[in-house]
Amino acid sequence: MFVAFCRLIFRLRGWKTAGLIPVPDAAKRCVMIAVPHTTNWDAIYTIACFDMMGIKWRFTIKKEWLKPPFGGILKSLGAIGIDRSPRKEGEQRPSTVEAMARLFEEHEQLCIVVTPEGTRSVVKEWKMGFYHVAKMAGVPIALGYMDYARKEAGLGKIIYPSDDIAADMRQIMDFYKTITPKFPENFSLDVRYKGE
Repeated sequence: MFVAFCRLIFRLRGWKTAGLIPVPDAAKRCVMIAVPHTTNWDAIYTIACFDMMGIKWRFTIKKEWLKPPFGGILKSLGAIGIDRSPRKEGEQRPSTVEAMARLFEEHEQLCIVVTPEGTRSVVKEWKMGFYHVAKMAGVPIALGYMDYARKEAGLGKIIYPSDDIAADMRQIMDFYKTITPKFPENFSLDVRYKGE
């Protein structure tokens, strides 16, 4: 029901899907970043766009949040639980990155959506967990976007993490520097990698 509402809003406001269509197989098993993130409307357009493109996306949440009474609702919205408990007695508790990477061992097809800015306010350095999860799991990073100037949302590029994080991140910054957020004053590329 909520997804249908998102699709209706998407269409009524004149948005369209764009980018890599048809969606490549790489987007079925990836870490998808959704950028820019400057308003709650981004979530509405992301849900609508990915549903219309047939992208079965998920977002991570602590596994404890998936218990009743709200667990069923969160799962229906795409939540997948992170389990940070050790696999064996005596082992160290895994980091969030390790726990997210483990999810790819448990699911043949999995597209985890992450907002690397971590907030709707301006940040100069993105959270890098998405990159480390993709690298550890051996999956690509898909660049999802919402461009408010063109009223289009979609999948822009697929990046396979290499051993040169700076070069990979510069590719990501090069892509997003052409995308217009709803509130440009609340968006910044990662200053460590945006170049000139």
